[in-house]
Amino acid sequence: MDFTFSEEQQAAAEAARAVFSGVSPDGVPSPVLSRGPVAEDIDRALWRRLAAADLLSLTVGTRHGGAGLGPIALCLVLREAGEVLARVPLLEAGATALALSTHGGATGARILPALGRGELVVTVASNGRSGHDAAELSVAARPAAGEGWVFDGLQTAVPWAPCADLIVVPACDADGRAVLGLVPRDRPGVALGRQVSTNGELYAEVRLDSVRLDGAQVINAEGAWPRLRALLTAGTCALALGVGTAVCRMTSAYTSKREQFGFPLATFQAVAVQAADRYVDLRAMEATLWQAAWRLETGAGGALPADADLAVAKVWASEGVRRAVQTAQHLHGGFGADTGYALHRYHAWAKQLELSLGPAAAHEEALGDLLAAHAPED
Repeated sequence: MDFTFSEEQQAAAEAARAVFSGVSPDGVPSPVLSRGPVAEDIDRALWRRLAAADLLSLTVGTRHGGAGLGPIALCLVLREAGEVLARVPLLEAGATALALSTHGGATGARILPALGRGELVVTVASNGRSGHDAAELSVAARPAAGEGWVFDGLQTAVPWAPCADLIVVPACDADGRAVLGLVPRDRPGVALGRQVSTNGELYAEVRLDSVRLDGAQVINAEGAWPRLRALLTAGTCALALGVGTAVCRMTSAYTSKREQFGFPLATFQAVAVQAADRYVDLRAMEATLWQAAWRLETGAGGALPADADLAVAKVWASEGVRRAVQTAQHLHGGFGADTGYALHRYHAWAKQLELSLGPAAAHEEALGDLLAAHAPED
């Protein structure tokens, strides 16, 4: 069996690497990346470069002017984004494009070309009311008098909501089915409460008070929200892999040149053992991510649903990225606490990704439930 990436997937990763080569996460003050304060906007210049390189249209279907690539290509690009801490909603845009290409119908045909050209900034409300409940249960969707829909509810911690043109909001209809509302940020009834993430990105609590949407702004195709939710999960794991890779590379470079007792730190056995442990973590994060992305892309069947692969990927991503930055801080010593050095930014991102993915124990419990539910009968 050939496990190599296709030429198109490799080309996407190389294009992303070229675009992100100009992004510096080292804390140099700028309107977007500054020492300490919260970033008040996405990196608009980077967003334009991503659009010019056709990376925003990567997962847009070919019939809508995109490349029509799938979750694996998206995760390859997101890994590159994670390595440089790119402040753009690339995860949300790419996952939304994939979901709309499959389930969007006429609505997707209207939205996707603008999304692919970078003219539309999209985010997704996926955290529910508290971050611990199902996102679709936090908003109620009901038919409006005459035509259209009315959305009521609240979603918390919506990434870059104050900067987005469109917020994809999962909701439940009267029959308990999940639907997706494409809510313009400036629609009457939409109120944004400022929130700040651990890594300094601008979030918002999005409150919907009788927000009216027309039929073309609501996607009620079966499977649309589960598909989007799964893509967001895989993409978050890819960002974690990128962050962990960059942190381990930084640590390797530092311990190779920093000397104690006349020898580089990297030559000490205790340091080498910790570095080896983190290498194992990265390889496990990588293997489980690509397994999950492959299941999402191919729809291949197995003894367990794709949710099992996603649970395993989340376990390794959540634990692995945390251990990577903890080891990096330990081996950097006091230098790692210098806010003029990039490691503190990576630590904040790693913590944000760990919180977004949730605790490994919860995913292990979910995996156990799946194993029990699909155990062969005696």
